[in-house]
Amino acid sequence: MLQLASDTFAVQNDPQQLNINESVIEQLQCLHPSTLSEYSTPQGPASWVLLIPTTREIMDAFLGGTISEKELLDKTPPGTPCRALYLCSAMTLPEFRNQGLTKKIALRAIEQVRKTFPIEVLFVWNFSPEGAWLARSLSKATGLPLLEKNHESNIREAPPI
Repeated sequence: MLQLASDTFAVQNDPQQLNINESVIEQLQCLHPSTLSEYSTPQGPASWVLLIPTTREIMDAFLGGTISEKELLDKTPPGTPCRALYLCSAMTLPEFRNQGLTKKIALRAIEQVRKTFPIEVLFVWNFSPEGAWLARSLSKATGLPLLEKNHESNIREAPPI
């Protein structure tokens, strides 16, 4: 799973991205227990989803390119009234793909976050066509609008799937 994350996101080459470690996981769990969700087999994790609840102001700063992904998390202290939900990352091992597993995990996590926060919008920084499809599918399933950031820092409302 760690190799898949490294290959997909290449965080070691991009200081704008979150590098998931024990400290970051602790920070996320302080925001909400469902920020990190996974499906595991006896061999280990097969799929995991990372979400970050935050404010609309912080979302706008991230989408506008004035703060990094790491700053997005750092600027969202526990207890902050969150109305935006960042679909930070989702990964599934190849042998578990195309089974709806990741979408199911993400929808369950979003539902749990929405029990605590009045989420009004989803946002994403797409790294792959599959990630863009998943984000759009989650938007449709939840009825929440989706804003997308791409690598050129262009922001747009996601087209329907």
